[in-house]
Amino acid sequence: METDLTISSVGALLVAMIVLAAMPSVSVLTVVARSASLGFRDGLYTTVGIVIGDIVLIVLAVSGLSLLAGSLGRYFALVEVLGGAYLIWLGVHIWRSKPATVAAAPGAQSAPWSSLLAGLLITLGDLKAIVFYLGFLPAFVDLRMISLSDTVIIILITSLAVGGTKLTYALLADRARTRFAHQGARGIRRAAGGTLIGVGAYLVAKQ
Repeated sequence: METDLTISSVGALLVAMIVLAAMPSVSVLTVVARSASLGFRDGLYTTVGIVIGDIVLIVLAVSGLSLLAGSLGRYFALVEVLGGAYLIWLGVHIWRSKPATVAAAPGAQSAPWSSLLAGLLITLGDLKAIVFYLGFLPAFVDLRMISLSDTVIIILITSLAVGGTKLTYALLADRARTRFAHQGARGIRRAAGGTLIGVGAYLVAKQ
């Protein structure tokens, strides 16, 4: 399987995705709530739904960026600059944000398929996620030359990073309920915000 992705770009993408997946968010809070109130199995199903949603968004983003790159030619650099500026703004916003809270529902009945659907709909319902991927991916792969192999590798990295991180939250929530969710939240937010600022600055500076 031939790919234009280098080992360094794969490693950087994996680390960035793990950091961003660990950031306190609606998806994390949903995984925590489902796992804490219904058990690890529901946290697992919620995670699967989130990963499926991310895969759909990545395919849409890659397809859209490939079309833009082909039609805009050398002017596609402007799209990357705008995407970089958006990531910098988003990173600053995340850095300065305050943690959200979630309340689990003790004694709720287990409904694994509803958990999967919840994770999927939360992800697909976040229209900002597509914009995020539109701005994020060009830092790691040249969308003007992206291949099917590149797309498959990106999907695998996302599945590993997002799935592994959310499952860690689900396991911890199942064992310790929701108290752990806010431990280190400030540090995670700042790490995620710093990652986005760095990626955005790279996209702007490389033009």
